Order: sequence, then structure tokens, then C-alpha cells
Amino acid sequence: SACQKGLMTPPGLGFVWFNDRAAAVRRAMDRVSVYWDWTNRAKPEFYYQYWDGTAPTHHVYGLRAALDMIFEEGLDQVWARHETLARSVWAAFDRWSNGGPMRLNVADPAHRSHAVTAVEAGGDLGLRLQAFTEHTLGLTLGVGLGREPAESFFRIGHMGHVNGHMILGVLGSIEAGLQALGVPHGAGAVETAAGVLSGR
Repeated sequence: SACQKGLMTPPGLGFVWFNDRAAAVRRAMDRVSVYWDWTNRAKPEFYYQYWDGTAPTHHVYGLRAALDMIFEEGLDQVWARHETLARSVWAAFDRWSNGGPMRLNVADPAHRSHAVTAVEAGGDLGLRLQAFTEHTLGLTLGVGLGREPAESFFRIGHMGHVNGHMILGVLGSIEAGLQALGVPHGAGAVETAAGVLSGR
């Protein structure tokens, strides 16, 4: 895993978990580079061995602050917030997809992620919508990682330090982009998302 996204720290820290079986495989190996060997990092003799070099001090302080925020909110509340934000995004896209080309990448809500939503926009709409929201409104939509054709897809993250007003801003920006680009779409998406966030 890594420190960005849900742990709200800039990219740069990686986390490795391993069990007794993995440790046994590691011990049986003839050679492992110092950089990729987790042995010293798991039980360091010296502090620097946690990092195999210079400690990423600012990342560590940032991660400490992020963990404090998570524990203050409460882990169950964090999961619940992520779920509510995700459902609000899905509700908006359900509305937009009525009469328009956009579809959520995962059709069944039971299999969708509460961390990020991938959208298939069709044609090159993903790319055009990303360009509009970024250059006109200052909103960066995620690219369609691993999807083909990439210009058809975009992503919305709704995990970590994200709340309702941020999501409504994202959805309002997408709505403006759809209007500006003349893309057909169903009405009432942002209002529907607001209803989910309000608990109605």
C-alpha cells in the first residue's frame, strides 16, 4: 500500500505487510538487493534502516497528522463518510446517464469502490471533459488508468480528506462541462447527489 489517497499524505511512502510464509521464502533466497529487502526495515538495528537511506521526514510528519485526523474522526465514521460520498457520486451519474453517453465502469453498486469511481464517457468525451474542468474550472479529474481507449474514461476520487462540499463542487463542475461541451445528459444530477448527502 502507499500513503497517498486514503491516508492523505503526498506520494512517497510505501507500506509492506508480510506473514511468516513470506518471511520463510525470503530467508531461503540466495540474494535479495538491500533496497528491496524488508528484513532490516521490519526489525532495524539503526533508525535509518527503516528507509534504506535518508528518512522522508516531511512524509512521516504528514502521515502522523493524517492518522491523527482519522483517529479523531473515528474509523467507522471514515468508512461511513466514504460510503455516503460514493453513493452521492453514483446517484449523480445515474441521473446523467439517462439520455446521455456516460456510464459507471462497474454496473452493480454492490461491487463498486467507496474510494474511487471510474466513468466511461464514450468517444473522447473523458479527455474533453477533463480538459474543460481543468482549464476552465481548476478541477483535475483522474485519468482512465488501464482503460482502453483511455480518452473515454475518467475517475473521481472520494476517499481521504474529502467531504460533501468538495463532492458537490466536483459534480457541479462536471455538470458545467457537460453543458459547455453540448453533451446530452439527464437532469437533476447535482440535486440528487445533494439529497444523498442530506440523508434524504
